[in-house]
Amino acid sequence: MSNLPSRSREFDLIAFDWDGTLFDSTKIIVRCIQEAVKDVGGQTPTDERAAYVIGLALGPALAHAAPDVPAHKYPELSKRYGHHYVNHKDDLTLFEGTLEMLNDLRSKSFKIAVATGKSRTGLNDALGTAALKDVFHSTRTADETAGKPDPKMLLELMEELRILPSRTLMIGDTSHDLLMAKRAGCASIGVSYGAHKGESLKEFDPLYIAPSIKDLHQWIVENG
Repeated sequence: MSNLPSRSREFDLIAFDWDGTLFDSTKIIVRCIQEAVKDVGGQTPTDERAAYVIGLALGPALAHAAPDVPAHKYPELSKRYGHHYVNHKDDLTLFEGTLEMLNDLRSKSFKIAVATGKSRTGLNDALGTAALKDVFHSTRTADETAGKPDPKMLLELMEELRILPSRTLMIGDTSHDLLMAKRAGCASIGVSYGAHKGESLKEFDPLYIAPSIKDLHQWIVENG
């Protein structure tokens, strides 16, 4: 990987998590996890437990959220989650100001990408729903690389776009996102409006914890 450093800013690549960072889907995902666990006879996880697994690959996420469900029921659990998610997918919306932020960052010649725990099919559906197919320079999903906090998807994005870790900024709403960034040698920003509380993100040394898309956008423009 190689890239000439820009003298006018700190970063060239900004990689975003999807759910809970750009897409306002946390409450729906929590509800779908809870309904799926109940469908297969497990004890309904609390909102906090269900929210914690957002950002992980689907299999490990559901297993953590439903520790009392036996392993042989995991395929059924995944199917039930998919069933509920499809029924609710039209409820999902971008956080206010997201599209304006992304378009502005592109206009300023940042490379922008997505690194998500979603499946490729799930991300493609979401990108189509949000009319975002041509906004990102590249995207990676857990099922085609490795689930967070493994840094593989972030490393692949940097290699493809020829950006060094020191010039890459990862933005996410969970500890999984920020730990992935740390393992990839990248800086990170946490957002406190998603799945994990802002306090739980501080231990991963993010440059900033943004309380809203507006604040996130402003920080990147002024400091990124």
